[in-house]
Amino acid sequence: MPGERILIIEDEEAIAELIAESLKRQGYQVLIAYDGDQGLDLAFETLPDLLILDLMLPKLDGWEICRRLKAERNTRDILILMLTARRDERDVIEGLELGADDYVSKPFSLSELSARIKALLRRSRRRGVLGAVLDIGPLKIDMEAQEATLNGNALDLSPTEYKLLEVLARNEGRTLSRDELLAKVWGTTLGDSRTVDVHIWRLRHKLADDGDVERFIQTVRGRGYRLRFERKERENA
Repeated sequence: MPGERILIIEDEEAIAELIAESLKRQGYQVLIAYDGDQGLDLAFETLPDLLILDLMLPKLDGWEICRRLKAERNTRDILILMLTARRDERDVIEGLELGADDYVSKPFSLSELSARIKALLRRSRRRGVLGAVLDIGPLKIDMEAQEATLNGNALDLSPTEYKLLEVLARNEGRTLSRDELLAKVWGTTLGDSRTVDVHIWRLRHKLADDGDVERFIQTVRGRGYRLRFERKERENA
């Protein structure tokens, strides 16, 4: 049985209870909070493995909860799956930029939600090949420690950003479509390609070399993204 602890922060009790019962049947430990203040307190107190977070909450909204959790060392690695009935993509993008790992739009099916949860937890539990380190120019990716450094400096990556970087690095020079990245990183083909774009944007800025945000991750128009490092001396030759 999985046994991971999942915290649901959802003000619609019927939805929260429905999700909770489904997750309990799958063996997860489940906690519920019905407003933002209670949910944030529970998150800090119990340190769940994954948070199912409604964005529109009384007392404290989902964006602020995400912001506060990602600002603290003890809670920054909690996986966050947003639930949203909002149709404005800016709301979703804001949540992803704050560090959320994925989102599901209401209405949703329990099977889709379960698949997203399993994919996130599987990715979090997964460890790379022991002892393997990928070297791509000044970028080094330690797949055992699940850490990356650039020019010897540790990169501050979320679990999803690290996984995205590892997948791109394992396929160095090869263009991966958004659908491929959704499958390899998020473990599903049901996601929105905008999720990929937002995480690529965030990762590019963390990999920016001398201000060049496309130094490592390049866009191949109409096809997707690829990771390839080219030395500047060669470009200036």
